Amino acid sequence: MNLLRTEFRKIFPYRTFWVILAIYVLLLALLVYVSRSVMVSGQSVGPSMYQFPGLWVRFTYIAYFFNLLLGILIIVLVTDEYNFRTLRQQVIDGLSRAELVLSKFYMILALAVFSTVFLLVLGLIFGLLYSNDTKLSAMLGQIDHLSYFFVQAVGYMVLAMFFAFLIRKSGLAIIAFLAWSKIVEPVIHYQLDDSIDKYLPMKVFGSLTPMPGQEVLDQFTAPTELLSPAWATLPALLYIGLLLLLSYLLLRFRDL
Repeated sequence: MNLLRTEFRKIFPYRTFWVILAIYVLLLALLVYVSRSVMVSGQSVGPSMYQFPGLWVRFTYIAYFFNLLLGILIIVLVTDEYNFRTLRQQVIDGLSRAELVLSKFYMILALAVFSTVFLLVLGLIFGLLYSNDTKLSAMLGQIDHLSYFFVQAVGYMVLAMFFAFLIRKSGLAIIAFLAWSKIVEPVIHYQLDDSIDKYLPMKVFGSLTPMPGQEVLDQFTAPTELLSPAWATLPALLYIGLLLLLSYLLLRFRDL
């Protein structure tokens, strides 16, 4: 709690943190809202979009794309500590390097909790307004997908933290993070069989919030072999642990 309290003291007066977080909240809420007006074959998908219990699968898939923004936020927070020499000062004041990594990880957990709770609130609001079935059993059906989204958000932010510790410069770290997520690993996917590439980190994280209706799409295209959210959870947690270890080793063997 002391480590997390210290992190909060640093970010509360930090305007950039609140601006990025506000952009995350507004864009996610806006995309969920405008999705009600999307037309497919002349019919609005809005009514089906907000139906319990499938709402949780659809909302977590939408929120999946905004994990990149949370990752960028973590990169900005970590690299700014290098710029302002606060990491070095904390070590001088008696904090171990393992505690430095843990303090950032606790902040990541707090942000993941915030994003998951915010998604829960959005789901309840839109579901209660537009769903035909608002019984408790329907509302709680498939709500476990929020827990998968939580693990996914943590995974994205821990990966971003690793790039921040590795590169130390916010601009380059953001470019590396986005390049790995959207270019490098997808290119690797094309070179590997699905039975192998489904275990690569970004595909594992993506499997936690599968695209709704993927099975229908697979009928018209080449089927994509993915882990189910439940089966993807363990390798996702292993990747999170590995990235935390690598982040610690970077701090352990490099000057601050």
